[in-house]
Amino acid sequence: MSQLTHLDDQGRANMVDVTDKLVTSREARAEAVINMLPETLAMIAEGRHKKGDVLAVARIAGIQAAKRTSDLIPLCHPLLLTSVKVVLTPDFDASAMRVTTVCRLAGQTGVEMEALTAASVAALTLYDMCKAVDKGMVINQVRLLEKTGGKSGTWSVEDAPHD
Repeated sequence: MSQLTHLDDQGRANMVDVTDKLVTSREARAEAVINMLPETLAMIAEGRHKKGDVLAVARIAGIQAAKRTSDLIPLCHPLLLTSVKVVLTPDFDASAMRVTTVCRLAGQTGVEMEALTAASVAALTLYDMCKAVDKGMVINQVRLLEKTGGKSGTWSVEDAPHD
């Protein structure tokens, strides 16, 4: 296992110094899944929610969250994101909405936290907008799917050991 990068030699939390890291193209893809009643999913997918376009609001919330990640996660660097995509896909078989995010930049540090934050906040926004009709929604499977770029190269969930 590698050394934790956010701890100094004395075990104190610190921001990683990226001054000498090369600027490279970096991308991260993440997801969150929010399970809900079939009626709630149909209402969202068909655009019948009285609050309006729930998917558009969740998409914008995810984009905004990615841009504000360093304000939420204490040791994250503020990043100049060049692209944030939030895709919301209904899965009627599982009675769930799948939130997939992709964040990109050319920089000295990765964008994994931005992609994860975007997916989480988009799912939380779906919950917030629909809680009046379905308080039992469950957000799960918040995870990194893939990251590319930087010194550590490419990583994919398909390459990770599974329990």
